[in-house]
Amino acid sequence: MNHEASRARPKRSCVEIEESRAWMGFYRRVGQDPVMAAEVMAQLEADPLMKRNHLALYLCCKQSLRTHKATAARNRRIGQFVRWLFHGVFVAPALALRHMLRQGGDIAVECLPPTANEPAATQVKRLKKAPEFAQAQSSFEAQAPVPKDAPSATSGEPSKPNAVSQTA
Repeated sequence: MNHEASRARPKRSCVEIEESRAWMGFYRRVGQDPVMAAEVMAQLEADPLMKRNHLALYLCCKQSLRTHKATAARNRRIGQFVRWLFHGVFVAPALALRHMLRQGGDIAVECLPPTANEPAATQVKRLKKAPEFAQAQSSFEAQAPVPKDAPSATSGEPSKPNAVSQTA
């Protein structure tokens, strides 16, 4: 009879069975869902007796949150590396090329040979050789009065002041 008494289990009610199933579901889900782990952990921290009865669940929740935090930090580092790599491979060369093209136009203009003559100067030379313009220019130069204070066009030296201006 003693042997039969040890085998006898106390009958659990349906509520207790469902409660037990719910706790088992929490054990399975908190490892995959950090939001669920945070909620369960908050409930367990609010009731010290429940926390003591379900200490393994509490520890699973803490481990799940730590794992989620480490995964999020790793994903941030990977994202930063990908952004840095993308910037280095695509954006930086494009910016450098745009900068070089912007300065390249100025450099190209500076590399061009200087213009030998003003376009109007060649036209003037051609017109001076034409007989009607050459005659008009020589007659104009002959009629033009030479100012007394102006330098002589032929000598390149300044004209000497007259005696009247020296005495004054």
